[in-house]
Amino acid sequence: MRIAGKVFLLTGAGSGMGREMAHQLIAKGAKVAALDIHLPQLLETKQICSADDTNFLTLEVDISNRAAVLALPDQVIAHFGHVDGIINNAGIIQPFVRVNELSFDAIERVMDVNFYGTVAIVKAFLPHLLARPEAHIVNISSMGGFLPVPGQSIYGASKAAIKLFSEGLYTELKDTSVRVTVVFPGAIATNITGNSGVEVPSSPGSSGMVALPATDAARIILAGMVNNQFHVFVGSDSKFMNILCRIAPEFATNFIRKKMKALLG
Repeated sequence: MRIAGKVFLLTGAGSGMGREMAHQLIAKGAKVAALDIHLPQLLETKQICSADDTNFLTLEVDISNRAAVLALPDQVIAHFGHVDGIINNAGIIQPFVRVNELSFDAIERVMDVNFYGTVAIVKAFLPHLLARPEAHIVNISSMGGFLPVPGQSIYGASKAAIKLFSEGLYTELKDTSVRVTVVFPGAIATNITGNSGVEVPSSPGSSGMVALPATDAARIILAGMVNNQFHVFVGSDSKFMNILCRIAPEFATNFIRKKMKALLG
């Protein structure tokens, strides 16, 4: 799907990959309804994009608030006239602890934002996307959505749910004008830990992973959308682990366990 002249709803636009995607979308001639729970960060994104109200709509919304999400299409269409695509980028991680030590409040918060928030956005906007001659849904899963990461089991479950939800949407919408892409980022240089209110445990070792700059991740994701890709693997780690998981799933699971073991003690 081409970008120029299109209107996109982009969640998690206040920082990281979301901010970079907003910047690149605006630079390519799109209009962006930028959503985030943190208003000051959204306003910084708007300034960085050198955008104004004609091509950038600021939406301070918690996507786990279903009533607020269901009100979004009317706001976006009132401002831009229509909507052509949604990019579900907003997400949080869990505290770096085992499931046995994780509270139900933390579990529910991760699922409410990562899974139910994404589902609510899709449900709210899909009727409007189906009315467009060309439309696209991009859902951000994670490398953790196909590879179990100790200390992030609930986060991984939420992202695995996004994977299958997106693939199901793809099949349901195959004969319509709406395309679906699901994205699997590996280690990306973002502030997801801070935005999630989670501290990374200190560790004498290192996971050995080199984080891909958010600018590069955004470019890869948008190229995947333009090319109507089904799956987009972002980063060499995501590409490698996808192959390894398919060839030797138990070995891959133990491999990442050894990499992450120092974080859990």
